[in-house]
Amino acid sequence: MKKNTQNILHSPRVTEKGAYLSAESCYVFNVVPSANKTEIAAAIRALYNVTPRKITTARIPRKSVQTRGTNRRGMTVGGKKAYVYLKKGETIELV
Repeated sequence: MKKNTQNILHSPRVTEKGAYLSAESCYVFNVVPSANKTEIAAAIRALYNVTPRKITTARIPRKSVQTRGTNRRGMTVGGKKAYVYLKKGETIELV
C-alpha cells in the first residue's frame, strides 16, 4: 500500500535540541509511526525540494502523567520522530 507523501510528515519538531541541530543541516520532524526511511526521504524531497543525505528514526515512548490539583492520571501520545540530515549548503525553511 503506497502512502501519500503529505500524510507522512506531521510537523517539524521544534525543540532546543532541534535548533542546535539545524545549524549543522539536521532537521527533526514528527512522522507517522508506520513510515519507513525511504518514505520519509520521498516526502522530504516532494515538500522541500532537497535531497536527504541520511535519515535516522527514533520512537517516542508513551509516558504517564498526573494533572496538578486533581488526581487524574493519563498518558502522553508518543509516536515517532525522524532526524533528516542534508548536505552542507542545503537548508529547509521552517516557518
